[in-house]
Amino acid sequence: MSSDYSIPIVQGTTIPSPRKKYDGIASYAPTTAASLSNAVQYQDATVLHFNDDDNVQPQQHVQQPNQFRDVVWALAFILHLGAMIFVISMKIAEGDNGGDGAAGSYKGIYSLTVIAIIGSISLSSVSIALMMKYPTEMVKAGLISSAFLVGAMVVIFFLSGSGFVAFLGLLMFCVTIYYIKIVWSRIPFAAANLKSALSAIKSNLGICFVASIIIAIAFAWTGFWLAGMASLLANSGGMIFVLLVSFYWTFEVFCNTIRVTTAGTVGTWWFVPGEANGCWSTALRDSFCRASTYSFGSICLGSLLIAVIRALRALAHEARRNEDMQLLYCLIECVLSCIEGLVEYFNKWAYVYIGLYGFGYIEAGRNVIELFKQKGWSVVITDDLNERVFLMTSVSVGTLTGMFGVLATIIDGSLMNDFVDGSNATTVAFGVSFVVGFAFCKMLMSVLGSAVDTVIVCFAESPAEFEANHPTLSQEMRSAWMQAWPGLAV
Repeated sequence: MSSDYSIPIVQGTTIPSPRKKYDGIASYAPTTAASLSNAVQYQDATVLHFNDDDNVQPQQHVQQPNQFRDVVWALAFILHLGAMIFVISMKIAEGDNGGDGAAGSYKGIYSLTVIAIIGSISLSSVSIALMMKYPTEMVKAGLISSAFLVGAMVVIFFLSGSGFVAFLGLLMFCVTIYYIKIVWSRIPFAAANLKSALSAIKSNLGICFVASIIIAIAFAWTGFWLAGMASLLANSGGMIFVLLVSFYWTFEVFCNTIRVTTAGTVGTWWFVPGEANGCWSTALRDSFCRASTYSFGSICLGSLLIAVIRALRALAHEARRNEDMQLLYCLIECVLSCIEGLVEYFNKWAYVYIGLYGFGYIEAGRNVIELFKQKGWSVVITDDLNERVFLMTSVSVGTLTGMFGVLATIIDGSLMNDFVDGSNATTVAFGVSFVVGFAFCKMLMSVLGSAVDTVIVCFAESPAEFEANHPTLSQEMRSAWMQAWPGLAV
């Protein structure tokens, strides 16, 4: 193959011919969105993929220039956030939430929250180390634990006398066992994928620190919002809906900023590892700057869609207390739950392309789904075996942090006295610590989830670059791929 055929153009300068060929694939190291600050922008970089029959299948890496995307939604979010901060501050100043010293009663809750966050970070770090050392075992444990949890629920429902619910749970348990049997052969690929994602994170540990800071801000926003809006939540109608949309929108923007930053950093590690090697690597800095500026509008748009759906679900769930229309609201909540799942599924892949190449929200989602359709990988991205690992880890960390909360209450018997009577102190302490520990760990796991998603996209689009830059990991993934999906070409 002539090297001139696929030479990309970088701001009028010709890139040298391919450094290496792997199975007939011309290998380049195209720059991701994170490295645009170095003034290297692909105008039309083509990577040619060959199957065994030497049929050429072009895949396009079109690096987007540095320009603001979905600007209207970024402006809307900023204006909304400013208005909410003003309103909440006024509410707190007015003392609408019982400014008679009630805030002091939450001192124990604040202490438990700090304990749970510290415990969650520590336990999450240990869990990530275990995933790095035993990826296959962790994936297996995630699958087995999911079946164990369903089985435990069946037993609980049966002992409580809920025969019909227990029967439905038994059916779900059988389905889960059958699912595990089907996907068991795919565990090596999921483990190799997880190992590659963890390697990228390990090379850019600053991502975890940035994520922790953003998560802490998200928790602070939650407390600030509740402090100012608690009294207004007693109202009904549109006001509650607006308040819920505001809360979910802001929280989702925080979470998705982490996702886009992670995608950009992992993408640079994939294509240009020299720029993504260090705690505060160039890739991390550039990815975060891009996520918080040029791609911020795209993040706000995707976050708003989820926020509206979640607010509607919350209202439908609350309305189920009306016994006259309970079935109707249950059906509405079920439909909204399905819609939420679809939007979340679209979002997670869209954010990968936003972080990698700087596309707008709609275009990013369309491009990445089209990529998987062209490759015939639709079934591959529905497995989500690693998601079970992250969920298992979050539940385990939440449980242990809950125990930390109980221990703190036992050591300091007066810790919860201002909030609850002594007989229920340990139960409340466990609940508060569990929720905080679980939520904090789950958001940290979202960093790994985004890294895993980015690895899948890059592996589908540019396996040659992976082989050139990370040959050992590439060989593991290719070998596991052939075992799990022998009928699909890489």
